[in-house]
Amino acid sequence: MHIALSYQSGQPIYEQIKYQIRAQILSGELKAGTMLPSIRMLAKELKIGIITAKRAYDDLSAEGFLYSAQGKGVFVADVKKDDLTAYKLEKIKDMFGEIDKYAQENGVDKETLKNIFKQILGE
Repeated sequence: MHIALSYQSGQPIYEQIKYQIRAQILSGELKAGTMLPSIRMLAKELKIGIITAKRAYDDLSAEGFLYSAQGKGVFVADVKKDDLTAYKLEKIKDMFGEIDKYAQENGVDKETLKNIFKQILGE
């Protein structure tokens, strides 16, 4: 597992960790059952606080990507393909919601948004 942190990105460190671990799980780089570093080891390796590492792992556990086995460690969960697809689609929906909100705040109408999306899709 490789995690690269950026302190200039403006994105919270725990979010960067979550994003990168989630991406490695979704891509198949991290397989179900793979043991991850302990919270303390992750914090030490990345030179971050234990609370930051714990939050990333806790959030990924709540999302169903990781699980903890008492006294054994933190592992990649066996995420079903349908669950992965639903998760990806939900994230896309959330992104569209953010785009719509931004457009409304900046006076961009729905028709213009549709045209932009069609351009992106090459239609």
